[in-house]
Amino acid sequence: MKRLLAMTMALSLTAALLAGCGDKTAEQESAAETAAAETESAAEESQAAAEQKTYPREAYLDGLDVDEFVEPGEYMGVEVSVEAPYVSDSQVDSAVQSALDSHPKRTEITDRAVKDGDLTDISYVGKKDGVAFDGGTADNYELEIGSDSFIDGFEDGIIGMKTGETKDLNLTFPENYGNADLAGADVVFTVTLNKIYELSDAQFNDEFVAGLSIDGVTTTEEYRQYLYDNYMQSAQAQYEADVQDAVMDVVFRNATFKTDAKDLEDRYFDRVVNNNYAYLNSMSMMYGMNLEDILGMSWDDYVAENEESIRESANTASRQILLLQAIAEREGLTISSEEISSDLMAQAIQNGYNSGEDYVNALGEDIKSYGEMLLMNKVVDYLVENAVVTQTEPETEEAAAEETVSEETSEAEEETAAEETASAEETASAEETATEEE
Repeated sequence: MKRLLAMTMALSLTAALLAGCGDKTAEQESAAETAAAETESAAEESQAAAEQKTYPREAYLDGLDVDEFVEPGEYMGVEVSVEAPYVSDSQVDSAVQSALDSHPKRTEITDRAVKDGDLTDISYVGKKDGVAFDGGTADNYELEIGSDSFIDGFEDGIIGMKTGETKDLNLTFPENYGNADLAGADVVFTVTLNKIYELSDAQFNDEFVAGLSIDGVTTTEEYRQYLYDNYMQSAQAQYEADVQDAVMDVVFRNATFKTDAKDLEDRYFDRVVNNNYAYLNSMSMMYGMNLEDILGMSWDDYVAENEESIRESANTASRQILLLQAIAEREGLTISSEEISSDLMAQAIQNGYNSGEDYVNALGEDIKSYGEMLLMNKVVDYLVENAVVTQTEPETEEAAAEETVSEETSEAEEETAAEETASAEETASAEETATEEE
């Protein structure tokens, strides 16, 4: 429940945070630039609409008498049971195998030409009508032949090349390519093969681990412990989130909601819509696609099609915040200006802003809901601290295996008992027949 609240209250800065993420090929970067240009206007219009939109006083908690909307039930000392955090051996084993698969052993080849499956180090320049196009040039680019990372014909054209060789590849971009300037265009890639590597399965040993360049991790044992610790950290975070959810579920069910705060719900509805737009728009730019290509429909149609589920999320979030505010007032929980300033500074640094003031300016009117979010988090933490939490045994692989063995043993015992019963019945029947014959 807290996670839904946090998601709904999250500020619409996702696009800026995601814009620099992800490894992309030169083609993807070029396509992304084009898509960014095509969607920039729409993005600016959406952002402007979000910034200009104002809400009535009743859309914020300081404009509401929460007792008119909700009556909290039992919320102190609620009892919940949550599965203890756990990391299985198979999780660690899978991570080790994934590392081996991601870092195959490479052996440089100098006595033969490129073949399918080789890793190549290439430099290339792509030209359209004799002019190099944006995103079509790279030096010392590592390309695995057969990965289908480039347009059709590019990797096939490298097969058969030898180290030091330069070759022109006459190719055509797909008609549906994300960059409109290159879609369906005939181009020439001038490719120079710098190195050839033959890939083979890596061996899990200390040498392999040292090559991963992880601070303080140089042996296989240390690496397995490193993986275990990371998984346990995630498992612990998941456990804490599950505890929060379990506590809030009980508290939420115990409450009585009298009516809905329509303006507050509308604000959360707009928040969910804006957050979805920012996220999906940033993803479309990252992968060089139009927003409609990702959705398969226009943005307005997407919102209309999902309006019911969005409205449901907004309603749940507004009820949660009303309930938490009611509890905060009963328990005297507040958020000071110093707490808000401290958290804003930390978030500003995390999100790459030069100062807390810049971050506040970016938030605009949302600074008001920012304080609400911090207070709600404090209330949830307070409820968890006062809850009675019982850790249950996790469903481990070992327990599952023992259960399977136990079931198989029981089935075998039942079969044996059935066979013994059948045998006894057959013996008794034979004795009875013999008696009758005598």
